[in-house]
Amino acid sequence: MPPVPSVRAVLLDDDRLVLFRRTVPGKELYWSAPGGHVEPEDASLEHTLHRELLEELGATVSAVTPLTTLRCPREEGVKLQHVYGCRLVSMDLALRCGPEFADPARGVYEVVRVPLDPDEIGALNLVPPELGDYLTGAAARLPDLIAG
Repeated sequence: MPPVPSVRAVLLDDDRLVLFRRTVPGKELYWSAPGGHVEPEDASLEHTLHRELLEELGATVSAVTPLTTLRCPREEGVKLQHVYGCRLVSMDLALRCGPEFADPARGVYEVVRVPLDPDEIGALNLVPPELGDYLTGAAARLPDLIAG
């Protein structure tokens, strides 16, 4: 059975990219974009995006724009990551919910804002690496791609 597809948010807060700085016990420090797996009850990929942003950041967004679909090879098959650009409208971390925040073994999800600079983005250990490659190449164009 192929891996369940996911969505990822290229979330802009003015001129900065909102990411998670992930500290997981026993793993190397890494960064990730908000998002997650498509659930059976999700009406669409965009619905998944809004649900995940609310769960992970207590965030609402505007200017949702499909950017790319990444093909990420994994042992169990190719995982599709549907990448959407969006602009932050509001964020209330007190509204975060989900298993990733209740289980200490899942590590820490520290919200960070990173300049839209290809060198700074390229220096991060971004997971999945295919997203890091995309963001490094598209960093300068993102504000224009994500109208707002």
